[in-house]
Amino acid sequence: MKRICTIFLFLIHILPVLSQEGFVFDKGVEKVTVPIKLINNLVFIPIKVNGVELNFLLDTGVEETILFSLEENQEVSFYNSEKITLKGLGSEEAIEGLKTTNNILELDGLRSNHQLIYVILDQSFNLSSQIGIPVNGIIGYQFFKDNFVRINYSSKKVVVYKNNSSNRKKIEKKYDKTGITIEKQKPYLTGNIAINKSNVAVKLLIDIGNSDSVWLFQNLSDSIRVPAKNFDDFLGKGFSGDIEGKRARIEGFSFNKYDFKYPIVAFPDSSSIKNVRMVQNRVGSIGGEILKRFSVIFNYSNGELFLKKNSNFNEPFTYNKSGVEIQHNGLQWVQETVKLETVPISGAVTFDSRGEKVTDNFKYKFQLKPIYEISNVRKNSPAAICGLQVGDIVLKINKSPVYNYSLQKINDMFKSDEEIWIYLEVERDSQILDFKFQLHDIL
Repeated sequence: MKRICTIFLFLIHILPVLSQEGFVFDKGVEKVTVPIKLINNLVFIPIKVNGVELNFLLDTGVEETILFSLEENQEVSFYNSEKITLKGLGSEEAIEGLKTTNNILELDGLRSNHQLIYVILDQSFNLSSQIGIPVNGIIGYQFFKDNFVRINYSSKKVVVYKNNSSNRKKIEKKYDKTGITIEKQKPYLTGNIAINKSNVAVKLLIDIGNSDSVWLFQNLSDSIRVPAKNFDDFLGKGFSGDIEGKRARIEGFSFNKYDFKYPIVAFPDSSSIKNVRMVQNRVGSIGGEILKRFSVIFNYSNGELFLKKNSNFNEPFTYNKSGVEIQHNGLQWVQETVKLETVPISGAVTFDSRGEKVTDNFKYKFQLKPIYEISNVRKNSPAAICGLQVGDIVLKINKSPVYNYSLQKINDMFKSDEEIWIYLEVERDSQILDFKFQLHDIL
């Protein structure tokens, strides 16, 4: 399955923007808790934009607030709009967008006025099909810049605290503090990697919009080279196109007092990062696969990151061993039978739509279910070797209808530690075909 939205480091080619107000608490409120959706280590949060609730990817790797996939939300009004071009990670050309000002962003208990929002006009830039839920935008620096923001990956909540001495004392009692820097409105930390039998100091962007553990840019340091045991892979979707690169396992990664053994690391190719404005000495990113192992609190104003281990801390580092990536491709009506909870009338006879007698108390129920399509097949992977192709419509996984699975469930299955067999039934050119392959760890 696609490691959707692995990173969203956007570079926006525009004039410097006007000062924006951050999120301010309502009178008498000092803490706001918001339930989130956590998918593939990515955090999704509901925020109202000009009175309309939209679903945002929360991403420390972006400077500004960006909207897209608004075809079903035409009621959102924007003001003072002008056309711009936007460019970022990915190898394709810049795309058209709008810059809009004086927008109002709201959560229960929090409000931000005079917000600048960029709107992507290209409807093909749509994360919803890859995530499995509606995604309307991305928000970064403006959400984090003024308050304490805690992401609790275990309880699936974001908590925003007013930045005052009382809340600080409570946090310092329970959390370890790590110094970070805020450069060009993004957070960075320093750590060490053990790679090719060498220890290398690294400066990394803290990017919660990156679902991987660590990304390393090999062309920026002579000490960073892809290990001999690696494979080519799709790494994610960026602002300017798909991001390709390699994956490999390194000996270790550490920062502060935390040490991680044998993480899976991505090495994006040079064409995918050519549009990224690098801060001095940066050589990569730390993402959600590491951060999900903590309860994390950001304090941008003081350059602090507070961490507390959670139950995920000792989980092994895994990857999609199947080589097949799956995405949503619309919805279908599915007929299901539901048992009637009624008392039968003596002597009554019921017939179905074909005029046949119904002997059990059942009725038909139609529900909208997702259609899943293969969007990418990695070369030389188990999926490629068995014959699966891009464009195949997946009908069943392990003999169960595919609509019984979420994309998250499919992804977890393909990342299994066990070398299990996977059975897929697909439709290709109106033919039903069966395939099977075994997961195999090549790293």
